[in-house]
Amino acid sequence: MASSISQTLLLTIALAPLAGALIAGLAGKQVGTRGAHTVTILGVLIAFIGSVMVLQQVAGGARFNATVYEWLVVGKLVMEVGFMVDGLTAMMMVVVTFVSLMVHVYTIGYMEGDPGYQRFFSYISLFTFSMLMLVMSNNFLQLFFGWEAVGLVSYLLIGFWFKKPTAIFANMKAFLVNRVGDFGFILGIGLVVAYTGSLNYTAVFAQAPEIAKLTFPYPTWGGDWMLITVICICLFIGAMGKSAQFPLHVWLPDSMEGPTPISALIHAATMVTAGIFMVARMSPLFELSDTALNFVLIIGAITALFMGFLGIIQNDIKRVVAYSTLSQLGYMTVALGASAYSVAVFHLMTHAFFKALLFLAAGSVIIGMHHDQDIRNMGGLRKHMPITWITALLGSLALIGTPLFAGFYSKDSIILAVEASNLPGTPFAIFAVVAGVFVTAFYSFRMYFLVFHGKERFHHKPFPPDDDHAHGHGDDHHDATPHESPWVVTAPLVLLAIPSVVIGYLTIQPMLFGDLLKDAIFVDATKHPAMAQLAEGFHGAAAMALHGLQTLPFWLALAGVVTAWWFYLKQPGIPVAIGKALSPVVRVLENKYYLDWFNEHVLAAGARLIGNGLWKGGDQMLIDGAIVNGSASLVGRIAGVVRQLQSGHLYQYALVMLLGIFGLLTWQLWPYFSGLMR
Repeated sequence: MASSISQTLLLTIALAPLAGALIAGLAGKQVGTRGAHTVTILGVLIAFIGSVMVLQQVAGGARFNATVYEWLVVGKLVMEVGFMVDGLTAMMMVVVTFVSLMVHVYTIGYMEGDPGYQRFFSYISLFTFSMLMLVMSNNFLQLFFGWEAVGLVSYLLIGFWFKKPTAIFANMKAFLVNRVGDFGFILGIGLVVAYTGSLNYTAVFAQAPEIAKLTFPYPTWGGDWMLITVICICLFIGAMGKSAQFPLHVWLPDSMEGPTPISALIHAATMVTAGIFMVARMSPLFELSDTALNFVLIIGAITALFMGFLGIIQNDIKRVVAYSTLSQLGYMTVALGASAYSVAVFHLMTHAFFKALLFLAAGSVIIGMHHDQDIRNMGGLRKHMPITWITALLGSLALIGTPLFAGFYSKDSIILAVEASNLPGTPFAIFAVVAGVFVTAFYSFRMYFLVFHGKERFHHKPFPPDDDHAHGHGDDHHDATPHESPWVVTAPLVLLAIPSVVIGYLTIQPMLFGDLLKDAIFVDATKHPAMAQLAEGFHGAAAMALHGLQTLPFWLALAGVVTAWWFYLKQPGIPVAIGKALSPVVRVLENKYYLDWFNEHVLAAGARLIGNGLWKGGDQMLIDGAIVNGSASLVGRIAGVVRQLQSGHLYQYALVMLLGIFGLLTWQLWPYFSGLMR
């Protein structure tokens, strides 16, 4: 494709963070802490500036889709490194590099004094490279490389404090759960290659209508499955793992054991959105299967609502934000199921800013509270941490969908798109996303009020001593009064707060109704009218905000805020009484719907039982006992019998020979003698 985007520029964007990661990781002792953060921040800054330049060129009509390097050809199957840069890719590049840049700067303050300082910067820069390779790829193989690379770095970062048992458990859990999703993902890619003979997006999408005519060769429940449905569901199972959709969501809350900067970078803004990006990129395939879209819609609706419920009972400040992330990923997935791919990507973009802001604000609070993460031990931090307070407030207002804030435009667009969908799962999805508005507002402002308002509760509980992962930040740990974080922590908060407020207003028109994503996303408007109906009802960002003040979601969000204020600032006895009255429900929520119990005591125990059976019955008894050792024993016994015949006496050998000759003659002459006797 003819393009004005320089291939050299694209390579620079992708490789600059990798260079920083290699220098900080391999020469960390030589460059020191200052050198490590300087070189990695410089690499990500170069990538961010280049990404902004690419986005400007794409907005002007430029595109890039070409092979950079062919590294293997097997028959007609080409394995290559290549880039596809359109509006979807350019937007993701800017989001990934900007959030990563903010996290890199923030990390200077948050990880100060940590013995793994250089290693941490190397990891997060390596993650940025991996994510860029994922979103820039023009083929399934490179996509899978980036997919697995971000998973690997996520594993390393969740278990960054490797002397902490809970961190090691969390990163292993994330690794194993994502293997389940990735198994489905690679099956989907394998089916694509088997039936198209290509890994290249453009070639596969061109054959999509032909694939849609094929049936899967294995009959199930009385009939064949459409091949396109099986492919799309397999690909989406990969997204369920990476983007933490029910029931493969269980790893993400535990991943909060890692340092807060990676919670913002990986588990709010970038890696967990990889599944959403992938489904949007695969829209030419998903549009051909209503069954797959309905599956996506239902899974997203379950995640959006029921993960929000879990956020209500969390007391760890990072886990509240983690369950919020799960719920918002559910909203994005619902939009994908409604064929509103551009709306899902729009919410991905706005959410990246305000959720990264909330995670980093939570980290700032943790610094101020000397690593006490329990919101019940906070209160009244507004006057002690004013910058953290105001930025957290702006992020919370964006999260609950306050008109004019970024989250309002994307979340309300999702609700409108679902209402316009004609899939069978639409009624449940509408209920889930609308009810989720109240739930989101309630748990978000429960956390906000308990942390920043009300009585100061931190004087009544001694601060926990630093352990091997609670590193110093230059503050006096003998002073029980929290204070504002250093500028390297607060500056990224301010810079993330700005787009959290204005980015939705500025970008809704070009992203949803303009040409930015027009050639990146395919929608069959005759079958899936959601985007067409959204376009008909859109009369500008300002008009949408004014109209939003009259809609049910706004009043539900307001009700959630007021309820949280009344429950936790005015009448704190009410939630206690409700918790006692609904103790069975609370118990189910505290046990996270018993999914961890089910995974550990049913799935894992069942797998171990099957494994032990195969090991002892199959391996030890059948293979080792019967086949390998049994055959050896049989040969030994035969040899023992034969050995008795080898006496060494010549007359015995002669007798055996004579008997043998007599037997052969009898066998040969018997027909002749039997004929004579007749």
